[in-house]
Amino acid sequence: MPHVTLEFSAGLEQSHDFQAICEQLYSVLAGHEEFDPPTLKIRATPVPFSRIGTEPQTFVHATLLLMQGRDEATRTGLNATILDVLAKTMPEVGSITVQDVEMTRATYAKRLSG
Repeated sequence: MPHVTLEFSAGLEQSHDFQAICEQLYSVLAGHEEFDPPTLKIRATPVPFSRIGTEPQTFVHATLLLMQGRDEATRTGLNATILDVLAKTMPEVGSITVQDVEMTRATYAKRLSG
């Protein structure tokens, strides 16, 4: 179930291989005891218009969607892991942030084929 969505400044895809970054995040997170690798999903989307308060005017924001029930220490550790991967792969980006969001199991809906 865990989803990681990356939003990033349009243009960064010209200097960074976001498919490779998604693969790296998947590899690191799939090895974490909190996750069952087949349920892990990573995706990235450029944001064409933005303005941030720092220079350079580039950013990456990761949102980690998790089912409810994980304690704060676990969520903090997962956020730190994601931040570490992003900071190492894109050290020159102006702002890198990570946020976790708890989802409610009772209202989450999904459909899988096969």
